[in-house]
Amino acid sequence: MKLKFRLAYYLFGLLLGIFFVIKFLGAKADAKGVEFCYLPNCRVLKELRNKPLDYSSEVKTILNENWISLEDIKKTLQYGDVDFSKSNKPYKNGKIYLIEGKTTKDENISVTVINYSSKVLLEKIEKK
Repeated sequence: MKLKFRLAYYLFGLLLGIFFVIKFLGAKADAKGVEFCYLPNCRVLKELRNKPLDYSSEVKTILNENWISLEDIKKTLQYGDVDFSKSNKPYKNGKIYLIEGKTTKDENISVTVINYSSKVLLEKIEKK
């Protein structure tokens, strides 16, 4: 078989394979609720978002001050940065995490949460 025929067969098979990979993996990625989190920051935030969120009494008073809203906290748990040097340490039968983010007014905040096996406790909110 001549080289140009082998090259044509190879390219046809390659294009067919690429089509099937895009078709099947693209459908999986487009499915609702599918999120690919492989980095540590993404995995921690995803785990914290998937559990019910409780508030400490200190956080409830801060939320009543109206300089921060629940939407800001949800955005921080979605797009924030976990400070791993101060996080993932045992604390009150759970693990403590410090997450840095921003409010809608572009103020830097720091959120401290405790990750229990069945819930997440929002313990402290601070302005930076």
